[in-house]
Amino acid sequence: MKLVDELYEMYKHHFTGDEEDIDIIAFSVLEQLNRKTMFNLLSELDDQELLDLVGLYLIEGLKGKLAKEGLLPLGDEGVEKRTIH
Repeated sequence: MKLVDELYEMYKHHFTGDEEDIDIIAFSVLEQLNRKTMFNLLSELDDQELLDLVGLYLIEGLKGKLAKEGLLPLGDEGVEKRTIH
């Protein structure tokens, strides 16, 4: 994905190996995007990238629901921690 490549190049010197770095940068960028811009980014994805994105969304959403029901423990990378407000 072009955006991922661009963000990596812009911020690679800020990454310390901690996933929180990724969260902070990703959420900071997302906060600045409006709906139209996000749809434009999605339209640039090839079929596999779009499937991967939707697949990840479904997987993480189901993990969150299972964790809320007590059927799956929330680990250090829990869905609740990563929710965008």
